Amino acid sequence: FSQCRAPRGLHDSLAMNAARSGYRVFSANSTAACTELAKRITERLGAELGKSVVYQETNGETRVEIKESVRGQDIFIVRDVNTAVMELLIMAYALKTSCARNIIGVIPYFPYSKQSKMRKRGSIVCKLLASMLAKAGLTHIITMDLHQKEIQGFFSFPVDNLRASPFLLQYIQEEIPDYRNAVIVAKSPDAAKRAQSYAERLRLGLAVIHGEAQCTEQDMDDGRHSPPMVKNATVHPGLELPLMMAKEKPPITVVGDVGGRIAIIVDDIIDDVESFVAAAEILKERGAYKIFVMATHGLLSADAPHLIEESSIDEVVVTNTVPHEVQKLQCPKIKTVDISLILSEAIRRIHNGESMAYLFRNITVDD
Repeated sequence: FSQCRAPRGLHDSLAMNAARSGYRVFSANSTAACTELAKRITERLGAELGKSVVYQETNGETRVEIKESVRGQDIFIVRDVNTAVMELLIMAYALKTSCARNIIGVIPYFPYSKQSKMRKRGSIVCKLLASMLAKAGLTHIITMDLHQKEIQGFFSFPVDNLRASPFLLQYIQEEIPDYRNAVIVAKSPDAAKRAQSYAERLRLGLAVIHGEAQCTEQDMDDGRHSPPMVKNATVHPGLELPLMMAKEKPPITVVGDVGGRIAIIVDDIIDDVESFVAAAEILKERGAYKIFVMATHGLLSADAPHLIEESSIDEVVVTNTVPHEVQKLQCPKIKTVDISLILSEAIRRIHNGESMAYLFRNITVDD
């Protein structure tokens, strides 16, 4: 992991003795990557990782066993993203039935966050997951950079949506020597607000790529014509609504000057990297001599490492909200920033009943 220095002021507040604090931190996954993040958090807190066993039986069922007393304690469950949501639900339910006082889920990347709007005949899976977590016994969630901030409204209990931007901004300032000659780039108009926030904080220029070939989230059908309209449906006499013209994307253009500059593309998630690779090619054609990609959540699925390695991108910087050690072995261009510090401070403040405002200093909605 990149040795990124902590934002000023947090180290002092982390000095504590967890042995007498009445809380435990558990890892909800048996995977090494999730356990690694949980260990980093507990080391910063001066605590020990809670004793539990999470395993899958031969019939495919997930079993969770709590190996110590949690009666009357605040329990924090650290979980990475995967398809086995049942692990988190079963552990939360096991702790609830073991008389834990509060059960707080530490979910750095909230899964299914892209499925937070109606798409054709799909469903809002993110809302379903929120309801399941509440039913299982969770009373609070700590997460980071929700894909849509409105997701917080799906929950019936508090959600602290932390930001990774201070750590990524610090990486830019400390690891890119000539960052003053950089320009912040939004790979689509949808990402312009986030890019503008980075540009203003770093006192840099802003560029926006417009006219991408792929369909954006806003252009997708929202399901309001599902089921399909009846062919011979009658229309009320005299009622004629204006016909919306079909959208036609213009040729790809870059709004802003990137010639002779370092281009830093910022986003919240980097999953399928085709759009980032295409953006890098355009920026290279426009004269950018180095291209960085900064994102909070590095899902990097499918053949993303290979595509990055073969692309014009010089470096991809993500945080450890999502395990990606395998991808790093396949692509040396991928770098990691550790954000366990802010998660451990959030745990400490919640348990002690302290204000979370310190973690959101100078943070705006666009960050």
